[in-house]
Amino acid sequence: MKFRRKNSEALADLICGNLGSHDPAPGTEPKYFPYRSSSYITEFFQELDTEWRHDGSTRHRWVADVLDSMLGEPHDGPTHPPEIFCRLIDHLMSPSDATNEGPDRQNALRQLNEVLTKEGFEAFYGDDRHCYIRHVGTNTVTVLQANPHRPLTAAEVKRRNSLAAYLGRCSEDELIEEILLPLFRQLGFHRITAAGHKDKSLEYGKDIWMRYTLPTQHFLYFGIQAKKGKIDASGVTRAGNANVAELHNQALMMLAHEIFDPETNKRVLVDHGFIVAGGEITKAARNWIGNALHDAKRSQIMFIDRDDILNLYVVTNLPLPAGALQVERDPWGEPPF
Repeated sequence: MKFRRKNSEALADLICGNLGSHDPAPGTEPKYFPYRSSSYITEFFQELDTEWRHDGSTRHRWVADVLDSMLGEPHDGPTHPPEIFCRLIDHLMSPSDATNEGPDRQNALRQLNEVLTKEGFEAFYGDDRHCYIRHVGTNTVTVLQANPHRPLTAAEVKRRNSLAAYLGRCSEDELIEEILLPLFRQLGFHRITAAGHKDKSLEYGKDIWMRYTLPTQHFLYFGIQAKKGKIDASGVTRAGNANVAELHNQALMMLAHEIFDPETNKRVLVDHGFIVAGGEITKAARNWIGNALHDAKRSQIMFIDRDDILNLYVVTNLPLPAGALQVERDPWGEPPF
């Protein structure tokens, strides 16, 4: 995706706050976007979790170059701008930055749309007071969400590789404590409780149990059986791997055993179970478990493998665990696989 250069520079003028005046003369327009000097431009992009730093050159031209780079990031087609660009528009239109008008920022929105409509897009405020972008021709709205199947940016690919190296080195407890617990909290689960591996007698097939609140305020309970290595269907499983038939039995035990929710003071059954693999789930293992679940008419057991963990962790913008940062700083260490 690419904007015409004059439109990129016009949008850059809004980000820099170059238009209008704080003390307008009669008949002239006041300033609706805050003026940003070099340091505040750098701060603006830092708040978007990006690495761009203003280099002291002409502000609106430098920002226009950054916008062109953003628009060149992977995206879901011509009607959906890249996620980073949508986040920039939402950040630019924050009600807290209203200048010479109310928090609805109708004048700022008008100036923004004078630029975006020339490229076939329109900005608008949703009920949540966030600013979204709509494609004028198809009326398609780009909604920011954690989509693990979208193309990753160059920075996200780098973070993904660092996390993959960490998964190759971490223990099973570190997989649970450093990766899975933060990930499921970020995804909206509550009461996440790890059984740990010190007292195996109390697990009953569960490494983690957690609760999810539906929009109707009803609860669903989930259990997780986590394995660090590869899950296979081999008759003789290698050291470090796990057999899918054994995990299936553990998942059935997970679904059959009650847990106690201290917030409701009730014992409840687990509604759904995840089998999570820090390594690959082989094709043979997927076929075996698929046939077993189909024959038993069970839809309660789901799978998350290594690629799912990596993509979900990166697109939800979670900070890398300390061990992954160490792997990133130590490129001459042992290979992760």
